[in-house]
Amino acid sequence: MYYWDGQAWISTLSPDGRQRWDGARWVAATGATQYGPPPGAAREPTSWTRPLQYAVIAWYGLSVAYALTIPFWMGGAMSDLMRREMERQQANYPPGEAPPAGFIDAMTTFMSDVLWIVVFVSFVIAIVAIAGALRRWTWAYYAVLVLLGLGLFALPADIGDVLSGGRLSGASAVSLPAWSYGVGLVSAILGAALFAWMLVALVKRGPWGMKRVS
Repeated sequence: MYYWDGQAWISTLSPDGRQRWDGARWVAATGATQYGPPPGAAREPTSWTRPLQYAVIAWYGLSVAYALTIPFWMGGAMSDLMRREMERQQANYPPGEAPPAGFIDAMTTFMSDVLWIVVFVSFVIAIVAIAGALRRWTWAYYAVLVLLGLGLFALPADIGDVLSGGRLSGASAVSLPAWSYGVGLVSAILGAALFAWMLVALVKRGPWGMKRVS
């Protein structure tokens, strides 16, 4: 495996692992893997792995499906809110200093475009998360865990919106449908449950519920 060059022990294996120096010439290496360092412990799926994959795929599949509907039922409410706010501000401008004609229409159109940008970003995140779940990427597991953890901060606001009809967070000013508050609360609860499950799986078994096996 090694030879002494007069100062240090040098591996007889070539850098590409295909040949070995026998003291006189290079010969084909057989069983070359024995020259490398012992491989680290691999991870193998457990009974938790596939359910976790399905749960993440279902979560992001439903999330992106819901996000695709937002511009249709929320776009009008956001445009109305923007129009009312801009008209209120224009009433306070001195004569001759109001924004040009068509400014309100341009801003309402901009708000609609923002909603579609949010949908696009949500779609990209969902595709990456679903691909990560299918391939069981370790970094994707941690990324999903962090995103779900950040979603926990919205849970108190969602509960308050359901109890107050949106007055707690000021969402009532946008005139959102009453059912949207319930959907937000259910989504927050499911996200919190998935976060807890993924965190327990990480502590007890590892990413995607896979145990390390030597």
